[in-house]
Amino acid sequence: MTENNTPNNTKNNNSKLGSIFIILAGCFWGSMGIFVRKLGTYGFTSIQIVAVRVTLAALIFALILFIKDRSGFKIALRDIPLFLGLGFGSILFFTVCYFTAITMMSLSTAAILLYTSPVWIMLMSVLFFHEKLNKQKLIALALAFAGCVMVSGISGEGMTPLGLLVGLGSGIGYGLYSILGTIALRKYSTYTVTTYTFIFAAVGSWFICRPVDVINKFSNADDLGFLIAFCFLTALITAVIPFLAYTLGLERVEASKAGIIATIEPLVATLIGIIVFSEPLTIMSGVGILLILSAVVILNLKQKVKAD
Repeated sequence: MTENNTPNNTKNNNSKLGSIFIILAGCFWGSMGIFVRKLGTYGFTSIQIVAVRVTLAALIFALILFIKDRSGFKIALRDIPLFLGLGFGSILFFTVCYFTAITMMSLSTAAILLYTSPVWIMLMSVLFFHEKLNKQKLIALALAFAGCVMVSGISGEGMTPLGLLVGLGSGIGYGLYSILGTIALRKYSTYTVTTYTFIFAAVGSWFICRPVDVINKFSNADDLGFLIAFCFLTALITAVIPFLAYTLGLERVEASKAGIIATIEPLVATLIGIIVFSEPLTIMSGVGILLILSAVVILNLKQKVKAD
């Protein structure tokens, strides 16, 4: 009896560890507002902040890979489209869509459309990985999405068909990382996947961020040393640590489950807004936080296994 249970116990422990990694990633992503608002005081646009963030993250990831396993830099030529998809199609695409959506509609509406990502992840997981849509996942998905709507606020003011497409694009791009990342992890280590993802994203970002303007803003900064250090901290806290954690989580947890657990991000962002920026906590936000936490708990409940 013990021998039969050991593999299940190991699998459960791996799943729990994977969930912890994804929750950790969501917590770090949720802190992004602190760094974005601070860098905004230097005059950087949202796209420029993205370019600086992903470029420095690419350098840090490359350094980590160089130290841990230099052979990890070797990838097959046939897999370059996969990493292009991760870098351009996921990281860069979803970020550009999200920040564009913010300029076209209210922040709350843009956030709601971004957090349609678990829906897209679940649908793509069924299509590409043949994952089963069980009752547990569907209930958790419904709770998580409802929670995100309530935390972000309900507003559809000024919505246009183009705005809707851009907003949904951010959710699809965000979800695509889980799908393509899962495929890449079958052949490459976490460190290889994150390094090449951010290298491609960084290269693409400099075509759309007005690089001369970025350089001018750095050169005109009175506290250049602090700005550079803060940019590295931004990359570390909002990109390197969370994407490493999330990718490690994807090794142990199904993509659809990972996408739902990651919705803890708006919960953390809301709490930081309350604590750091003295933003009010509404009853609706409070209920939304409880719904998101409930979704995470439900996904991590052990499912009963029928005895032989």
